[in-house]
Amino acid sequence: MASRPVFVPDKSRPPFVKEVFIEFKWYPGFAKSQAQKSIDSLHAAARSRGIEPLLEISSKSSQPLGVKLSAFNLMLKTKEHQLISVECAFQGSKVFERGGPYTDLYMVSSREAKQDLRLPHSGDLIGFNFLGEDFPTTPRTAFYDWLYLNALYQNETLSKELLCYNGFTDIAFNPQKSFNCQARSAALFVALSWMGELEKIIEDKSYYLDLIGGRAKSSNKGQKMYQAKMF
Repeated sequence: MASRPVFVPDKSRPPFVKEVFIEFKWYPGFAKSQAQKSIDSLHAAARSRGIEPLLEISSKSSQPLGVKLSAFNLMLKTKEHQLISVECAFQGSKVFERGGPYTDLYMVSSREAKQDLRLPHSGDLIGFNFLGEDFPTTPRTAFYDWLYLNALYQNETLSKELLCYNGFTDIAFNPQKSFNCQARSAALFVALSWMGELEKIIEDKSYYLDLIGGRAKSSNKGQKMYQAKMF
């Protein structure tokens, strides 16, 4: 047996995502088929707890939408019309005690960016800088979530499909080893969509940080979609 979180949108209070840990049968092995068996087992256990419909967001997902929403595949568009994956944007924007941001990682593959040897050998992470804009390391998932939210905000087709789900998983995510998770970011997007907050948080980084940090009250009601912002 294994235990993994299902991320559920929660518009009632910050951080606007509930983590519901579910026990399920784990199918070991590196084959995609084994991962999908584990996903099916996790989703069946979650449905028995009343959480549905569910979407696995990873390259192992059996649903095309889940694969497209992987941070390795989901793209951000800049004002210069460059396309950068969320993963590359996240890794390339890290600022360390002894280096960074390594912006050359914006233009490599997502896998290359994540495995770049400079990242674990540049000292402690002290912040982020994305295209000249600084971000703090707290709340600890804020920057990763912000990149993911912006990428979804730019893609209305994927966003509308995402809103059909009430729970999200990432079978590879282990909360004992990391804290950023694409499934969590997706749940946050849905919650903020329900709240009608997307335009304001995209346009105002300070408001976004205050809102998810519990320092600001939501000022909008209802779901609304807007024109995409380019960086």
